[in-house]
Amino acid sequence: MNSKWRTIVFFIAAAGFSCLYFLGVKNLPPWGHYRGPYGDLISAVGVYERHATDAVNAIDYDYRGFDTLGEEFILFTSVLGVMLLLREMKRPPKTSPPDKGLSDAVKASAGAGFAALVIFGIYMTTHGQLTPGGGFQGGVIVASASMLVYIAENFPVYKQITSHPLVEILESLGAGFYVIIGLVPLVLATPFLTNWMPLGKTGNVFSSGTIAAISASVGLEVAAGFLLLGYTYLEEIISDTGEESRE
Repeated sequence: MNSKWRTIVFFIAAAGFSCLYFLGVKNLPPWGHYRGPYGDLISAVGVYERHATDAVNAIDYDYRGFDTLGEEFILFTSVLGVMLLLREMKRPPKTSPPDKGLSDAVKASAGAGFAALVIFGIYMTTHGQLTPGGGFQGGVIVASASMLVYIAENFPVYKQITSHPLVEILESLGAGFYVIIGLVPLVLATPFLTNWMPLGKTGNVFSSGTIAAISASVGLEVAAGFLLLGYTYLEEIISDTGEESRE
């Protein structure tokens, strides 16, 4: 198919998609006017039934936990696909002039920022049942901290913390723990993903039973997955440009 026909097909598909989009959104309620009743019901019973003060995480990891499991494995499969497509290939070595390096002030700031992001990401992951946040948000924050290592140092240093097989194992464990937590109720003759852990005291970091546990497992999988994505893309870019380190 030549360029002209590709353009024609694109505009036909775009026109069809636009029609479907506007048909889907024309009956949405005005901004800020929620019609319920599902969200109103969860807000009313979530704290009592699950001891979770954040209704979003109660829905994601409990009331609608099966859907979230699928979403997590979409990310897992996407990371796997990227690593497969961009897997390491034998290429002729390339060279490029080394950079002059970064100032000590930049390196010190990046080090402080790295620690702050990791701590904040762990906080977001472990407190999702209490405040806005959760495993997806916390995992992305933890993974983004690794980019400061690359910015402040060089790719070989970044590679030391992201390319280890342990990161791949942690990603698999994060996804696997979610499934294991959901399968335990089947052994107890209850439905899949039933909240079987002690609910604890409302407002406590160890409250909400499986909600907190699933949030932690999701945070582990997301953090490891984005670490692998960052490393895979950087390795592809650097292998093409020939950049190996900053001096």
